[in-house]
Amino acid sequence: MASHKKRVILSYFDSLIHDSDIDLLDGPHWLNDTIIGFYLEYLEKEVYVNNDICFIRPEITQCLKLSEVSEYPIFLDPLKFKQRSFAVLPLNDCENPGLPGGSHWSLVVYSKPERTFYHLDSSKGSNHNAARTLSYKLSLYVDRSNLCSFKTLSSLQQTNSYDCGVFVLCNIDNIVPHILRFNKLENINPIRESEVSRKRHDVKLLINTLARMN
Repeated sequence: MASHKKRVILSYFDSLIHDSDIDLLDGPHWLNDTIIGFYLEYLEKEVYVNNDICFIRPEITQCLKLSEVSEYPIFLDPLKFKQRSFAVLPLNDCENPGLPGGSHWSLVVYSKPERTFYHLDSSKGSNHNAARTLSYKLSLYVDRSNLCSFKTLSSLQQTNSYDCGVFVLCNIDNIVPHILRFNKLENINPIRESEVSRKRHDVKLLINTLARMN
């Protein structure tokens, strides 16, 4: 059983998906950094190629959350964060730098045209303080002399304790086409329950499809 759990299902750019990661998509389980990071990488490499959006992996967001602003250039300068018009950052509630994951995911979105950091949380208020602190530190990094605003956007609310990561993926799916069309994020319509209910199946199908192509 242990060897089965360690079997690699898909190697996709910087993402390595194991059987144990796939199992999380069958539910009811909390999605981990690997699945969320893979999905962001897929969007960046396959769906929104050469667009002015910075897809920040969960492990980078975690480092930013726990680091001083003086260290931000190490993580963000190679990604050309300051030059991008938008960025999406999956945020978890883990405060221990020695441990991965946490127990809740939400989404922070940077809109350079609006000079605003937006927060979407499927469990309203759970990650508010962490999101506000991260946004403030990112704002200092972007332009210390002209800080950005912080706003909470309405989000469909989860009805269980494990679908927060799925909500993050669905919110990203909803946000990116909107900002590419309108160049802003405010007044976006929330996601629908039907999108959340099929997302695990869709991501698992995507992974298996990519695995067969490799």
